[in-house]
Amino acid sequence: MRALVLLVHVLTALGAALGFLALMAAVRGDWPMMLFWLGVALVVDAVDGPLARGLKAERRLPRWDGRALDLVVDFTTYVFVPAYAIAASGVLPAEWGVLAGAVIVVTSALYFADTRMKTHDNRFRGFPGLWNVVIFYLLLLRPDPQVALAAVAVLVILTFLPVRFVHPLRVRRLRLLTLLLLGVWIALAAVAVFDSLKPEPMVVTWLNVIGVYFLLIGLLPGRRAQS
Repeated sequence: MRALVLLVHVLTALGAALGFLALMAAVRGDWPMMLFWLGVALVVDAVDGPLARGLKAERRLPRWDGRALDLVVDFTTYVFVPAYAIAASGVLPAEWGVLAGAVIVVTSALYFADTRMKTHDNRFRGFPGLWNVVIFYLLLLRPDPQVALAAVAVLVILTFLPVRFVHPLRVRRLRLLTLLLLGVWIALAAVAVFDSLKPEPMVVTWLNVIGVYFLLIGLLPGRRAQS
């Protein structure tokens, strides 16, 4: 069992390698490939937590802190690589890209260190640094750079406001619907990435509809989530 727990930690750490591959793609300006590697990292992040909890990793192998490891990898794939993409991809006005990227990594670092980032029902308090999702939508929709800059500024501010955001894997209210829509979103996002971020309009429409759902469900009164 200890060997299995160690393998789960290795799986989590592989997320850092996926983040590195995503960064290499971003440096080349290959945004679909960057999003592909970030998507794989997202799947790994969804799997390793339940495995670690099921194997009681903290008790069986206390030498390695799974939570600390997860935060390091998440910061790489959720924040650092997407921040570089936001700065370098041209989705923001040229004069604001580097500053926006720097602000994103600083504010997200503070958020990841916040011991009160989660509510009692496992929702996130404040915008939870999902900049991988933000850059996906910015590259997919390509809004006016000023609009994109405003959206980034609002999300940075929301990082420190008591606004609730849902954890799609650990909710209880509308759990089945949320998990179903999460699966549909992943499938549609994969279609968009493999279509070089130029999918059919219906794919874009449903990605937007599901995105709005995930924003709104976090505002519903909470119930205690499963651990």
